[in-house]
Amino acid sequence: MIRRVPRLPALLRRSALLLVLALASAPALAAPPTDGDINRLLSASRAQSMLDTMLPQIEAMQRQQFEQIAAQRKLDAQQQEQLQRIQARTSQTLRQALSWQQLRPMYVDLYKKTFSKEDVLAMAEFYESSAGQSLLDKTPALMQNVMVAIQARMQPLFADLQKDLDVIVNEPEKK
Repeated sequence: MIRRVPRLPALLRRSALLLVLALASAPALAAPPTDGDINRLLSASRAQSMLDTMLPQIEAMQRQQFEQIAAQRKLDAQQQEQLQRIQARTSQTLRQALSWQQLRPMYVDLYKKTFSKEDVLAMAEFYESSAGQSLLDKTPALMQNVMVAIQARMQPLFADLQKDLDVIVNEPEKK
């Protein structure tokens, strides 16, 4: 008598084969972007020009900090000269550390770690489109408007804080 073997093992083999194929194709679906893909995105999104625009702003903040340091202390001519040399050296170090030549490899590495090839290509296509270019063109104005709106919103809060500080400062000492 011939005994029929249930079809379950064949079904299991097919299921296992499908599972192996699915797992093998998963990395292909989430393939990492190439350096070329990322360079395309960085170019389309104007990453270098945005960095170049930020650098003078960072330097201006640094100058303000040095001016505050100088204003808080009475510096003689020699100390002022030393402070200016430190400021110039700090500015030069900042420019070197934040140069595109130094940061581009970091950007490429971080984009590789963060985004899939599909993500990078989709973003590059968007930034290459007229809508993406319009976004890039209008982002500085948007950021300026956001800062003005935030300052307007914060003004009453700072006024309240100033009142609280005045009360504390003008409060007679308790003995």
